[in-house]
Amino acid sequence: MANHASALKRARQAKRATARNKAQVSAARTAVKKVRQALSENKEDEARKLLSTAQSLLARLAKKGVVKKGNAARRTSRLAGRIAAVSKAASAAASAEAPKS
Repeated sequence: MANHASALKRARQAKRATARNKAQVSAARTAVKKVRQALSENKEDEARKLLSTAQSLLARLAKKGVVKKGNAARRTSRLAGRIAAVSKAASAAASAEAPKS
């Protein structure tokens, strides 16, 4: 355990920062889960709206150094890719159903 006043203060600060970071990471993970949930229910428009929220949270965490920049970029990219794949599949299905003249 720390004995110097400065070390005790740093320990208190670290405890507060850890709690704050944990809460922010949890919020970002929840936002990502909501996007995935919307995609699994084929709600593409809702997923796009939720993606912007998740993207914003991840970018903010990366900027503050809570998560690494590449980690945030990778998560955002994978979510956007999933939305694009669902969109592409939906448009392919719609064009297949269209009457051919």
